[in-house]
Amino acid sequence: MSVLGGLLLFPGAGTGSDHPSLVAIERAVSGDQGPGVPVVRADFPYRREGRRAPDRPPKLIASVRDEAANMVAERGIDPAALALGGRSMGGRMCSMAVAEGLPAAALVLVAYPLHPPGRPDKLRVEHLPAIDVPCLFVSGTLDPFGAPDELTSHTAAIAGPVAHVWVEGARHELKGADDEVAGIVAAWLKSL
Repeated sequence: MSVLGGLLLFPGAGTGSDHPSLVAIERAVSGDQGPGVPVVRADFPYRREGRRAPDRPPKLIASVRDEAANMVAERGIDPAALALGGRSMGGRMCSMAVAEGLPAAALVLVAYPLHPPGRPDKLRVEHLPAIDVPCLFVSGTLDPFGAPDELTSHTAAIAGPVAHVWVEGARHELKGADDEVAGIVAAWLKSL
């Protein structure tokens, strides 16, 4: 039986919490194929305020902390039993919050943006060695934000156990793979 108490998900920079992949993950994780735990899909403040441009990381990370505290308080979940994650920037901000000390059971990182497209010199990996919880990375094999070999190489710096699952032929959007990704996330969380 999993000690997981819940899952908090955040969207990528250009989308909201109603993104189809997050909805699919919520259904899978809270339903029959997952661990059957509560799932909250949260928006960052800039989205709630109707702005398109994301805030700077410190404000986004503060939002992750606030949403995690709210979910823990409202649902009576042990902070260390809450899994965090999301798509692209949302997952990255969760990983940075955990690296800064936010308790978590695990990280679910869908289409993790290792670097901007075409800019492998602009890596977003400084915080990875400070992560010591189990991490699931689900990415497309053709993701311009990080190829499989790049992602595998750089995530080796994470102190906790790391799992990679690749969606063959998919790009960053993982278009058409929402149910596949949701099933992968649900099965992995159930195995914790």
